[in-house]
Amino acid sequence: MKPNLIALLAAAVVPMLIGFFWYGPILFQNIWMKESGMTEEKMKKGNMALIFGLSFICSLLIAFFLQFVVIHQYGIFQTLINEPGFQEESGVAFNTYTEFMAAYGDRFRSFSHGLIHGIMTGLFLVTPIITIKSLFERKSFKYIAINVGYWIVTLALMGGIICQWL
Repeated sequence: MKPNLIALLAAAVVPMLIGFFWYGPILFQNIWMKESGMTEEKMKKGNMALIFGLSFICSLLIAFFLQFVVIHQYGIFQTLINEPGFQEESGVAFNTYTEFMAAYGDRFRSFSHGLIHGIMTGLFLVTPIITIKSLFERKSFKYIAINVGYWIVTLALMGGIICQWL
């Protein structure tokens, strides 16, 4: 299986688009600023090109990893890739893979399926990470809820894009 770079790039833009609304004046900017200790002065400081550039690179890494979570067909690929004969078109492993993909390659490949796996990733991976980090930082429940909500929505949309278009 070959990754679709356009789908991964599209998914990597999602965190910035959602963040623009989520942490902006439309939704949670005032509450988030209060709960995180952010001020207008702090927001004006910093190298925004570096912040957005590194954020995009990190988002691309998330998208790259998420493809293995939302696309089940990667499992057979990962299982057979190092088997003898996989690299040869006449090998048993290669034939097993191509037969499997011909029969099941399009199963569970929809936006809604990726959405579900994105939500599950947000709930069962990101939520505990943010919660543990925030508890030790003595952050409020509101702070945790805002950040967890952002990542659940973001990963859901990223998962949907990846699963549908990859």
